Amino acid sequence: MLSLNEDIIMRTVDLSPLYRSFIGLDHLASLMDSAQRSSEKQSGFPPYNIEALDEDKYQITMAVAGFSEQELSLQSENNTLIVTGEKSNKDAQQERKFIHQGIAERNFERKFQLGDHIKVLGAELENGLLVIDLEREVPEAMKPRKIEIGSGKLIENS
Repeated sequence: MLSLNEDIIMRTVDLSPLYRSFIGLDHLASLMDSAQRSSEKQSGFPPYNIEALDEDKYQITMAVAGFSEQELSLQSENNTLIVTGEKSNKDAQQERKFIHQGIAERNFERKFQLGDHIKVLGAELENGLLVIDLEREVPEAMKPRKIEIGSGKLIENS
């Protein structure tokens, strides 16, 4: 069993030696730092899966039992996908006596840090599962291209 100090030390990673060899990737450090801070703040609710369906296609599946489409919200902003679930007040007003409550019907906000050029294609809610489709769309200017030596001409990749 790890002590609290050992656990904190294991979660703290010093990446400064890497910054000497990565030029122009300063934002990588801030992304990793913000991802670590947000993962520490977020609870494990609701559970989710992230799948790579293809080289440039991804899917997030979230278990959101008890939520309707009207109670769920998706927002994409600055390479962050924010999924929010807010239960309506009318459900909270009903006095219910649970003998056992295993289905958590609490409000949540889950943030996913998206890579560059990742676009949210759409989302569907079926049988208590929210499925979010994502795709990487690299602009033509960012795709690899071959440069011919001596002529100064670009060769289009096919």
